[in-house]
Amino acid sequence: MSIELVISIILGFSLAAAAGFRVFVPLLALSLAAYFNWFPISESWEWMGSLTAVILLSVATVIEILAYFIPWVDNLLDSVAVPLSAIAGTLIMVATMGEMNPVFTWALAIIAGGGAAAAISGTTSASRLTSSATTGGLGNPVIATAETGAAVTVATASIFSPVLAFILVLTFLYAIYKLIARVRRAGK
Repeated sequence: MSIELVISIILGFSLAAAAGFRVFVPLLALSLAAYFNWFPISESWEWMGSLTAVILLSVATVIEILAYFIPWVDNLLDSVAVPLSAIAGTLIMVATMGEMNPVFTWALAIIAGGGAAAAISGTTSASRLTSSATTGGLGNPVIATAETGAAVTVATASIFSPVLAFILVLTFLYAIYKLIARVRRAGK
């Protein structure tokens, strides 16, 4: 396995995890990276580097971020965010893995990319639901800000330092694991 392949897998996994926080932020980051030729993406995904894709994903990103600051709309978005983030995470990973065995590519993309995005998205959805129940939605903008910051941080780090982004993602996943464990203990 070449170092380029390892970096592309780490890049894809990290961007996929960022999709768990915001669906469109990592897609925009991938599109910008392809547009500016910062790294190669699969031939079938070259359209991601077009100016049209950059503009459309920019608009979608802004709309998604703003919508999460509207109480109760954010909860409606969460109802579709988990499956959409899993799909986005899978597709992002496929786009970054280059031309290799499709069975390996799709299996890794679904398990690692879609799995990381779904795990993070599910946890953030649960935290927003808890915030809505305990604060009447008034605490949700704080959560939305943190999630957007995490998505931008991980997506940016993924493009410029995939290894750093990978460490950030592992840290987020560990924190999610600890949070779930704490909630389970409190529920017993």
